[in-house]
Amino acid sequence: MPSAIALFTSDLRVHDQPVLRAAVDGADAVVPLFVLDDGVLGSGFCAPNRAAFLADCLEDLDASLRTRGGRLVVRRGDPAATVARLAEETGAAAVHLAAGVSGHAQRREDRLRGALGGRLHIHDAVVTAVAPGAVTPVGRDHFAVFTPYLRRWEGQPRREPAPAPRRVPVPAGVRGEPLAGVRAQLMSAAGGDPSPALPRGGEAEGRRRLRDWLEGPLEAYEERHDDLAGDATSRLSPYLHFGCLSPTELVRVAEAAAGPGAAAFARQLAWRDFHHQVLAARPAAAHRDYRPHGDRWVADEEEFAAWREGRTGYPVVDAGMRQLAHEGWMHNRARLLTASFLVKTLYADWRAGAAHFLRLLVDGDLANNQLNWQWVAGTGTDTRPNRVLNPLVQARRFDPRGDYVRRWVPELASVAGPAVHRPWLLDPGLRAELDYPEPVVDLTDAARRFRSGRGLS
Repeated sequence: MPSAIALFTSDLRVHDQPVLRAAVDGADAVVPLFVLDDGVLGSGFCAPNRAAFLADCLEDLDASLRTRGGRLVVRRGDPAATVARLAEETGAAAVHLAAGVSGHAQRREDRLRGALGGRLHIHDAVVTAVAPGAVTPVGRDHFAVFTPYLRRWEGQPRREPAPAPRRVPVPAGVRGEPLAGVRAQLMSAAGGDPSPALPRGGEAEGRRRLRDWLEGPLEAYEERHDDLAGDATSRLSPYLHFGCLSPTELVRVAEAAAGPGAAAFARQLAWRDFHHQVLAARPAAAHRDYRPHGDRWVADEEEFAAWREGRTGYPVVDAGMRQLAHEGWMHNRARLLTASFLVKTLYADWRAGAAHFLRLLVDGDLANNQLNWQWVAGTGTDTRPNRVLNPLVQARRFDPRGDYVRRWVPELASVAGPAVHRPWLLDPGLRAELDYPEPVVDLTDAARRFRSGRGLS
């Protein structure tokens, strides 16, 4: 049999890897390839946290392939031209690729198809558990509401996760970029330093975290996943984003575990697939309102800077923003309430918030990030577009003792109990000792601003 190319994108793993599996099963020799896409390196999407995490992932993938007699080949350039050139060099009869959902991924597939013709093989349900378009409502190309999508998603047949190949024979003499140089190129393109507490990337680390998650925390996930201080979420999202973990394998694991915690975790995986199928059908939703409401957004640079820097005067909001800066990750409940504060309380354009999150989030997935922001802004798939998450109510419910705030806002560490959420009400003498700002906006005034801007009053 001739050789084949396994083109890695957002599927940087060897376990349950249909792209690699198909290439190995269909050829005598395989080139595992990752292309440093000049179009991505030159864009804002190549941010320091994701660049550092990606470098970890590529080094880990190379190590896994080497234990199987292979190695990862990294080249830089335009993906279509680079793959076509490599296919010519190696005589590859097939190129295998996971289907993507973003506009960039769809354009990449079109260009590869134009360069390779019938040699290109696209594999569905690699970066999602259920492929976009696999389930659709009558007369439409995608589901716009989550609950009916979930019902169909839950009934979809699951493929068995594919084992990692035992051997990956790579043709001799195929050149690639040294991985040490790849890391340097990524960080140079990112133009900055990663967050101090950024997690380590790679499939090995992702699978270790998955094992730890399954051994205990998963069982209590339903009752504890919104507990800000408890930090009881899986933290697997970066490994899903880069494809270090298979969403199909995670759904299988959750279904096998059973129980309310596993069901709640599977629901989050369904949300991820839901957003991917929306973006696949409407790529413009990454930048345009999915459901416009004629919003008259407020562009106040001082308010936006206070939000971005975690100095709004609302401690639970500031705690979330500071966690994001320090870890390159934020608790899911904190993501919701910080986003709501920006788009509903300050009434700022969701695109500004989404762009800031993408600059810092190591799991900055275009589908989930942009469409979650649109959901919160009321321009997306939320069936209650005018809901507002009150930061004080959210703090009482999800950080009742104030432990999350004290962890991330050290200026307030000396304030005991739930009083930490309303420091402006403290004794004037104590308040004067705190290096903490007054609220950037009054919540009642903010509510009027939002209702007026959306034409509700």
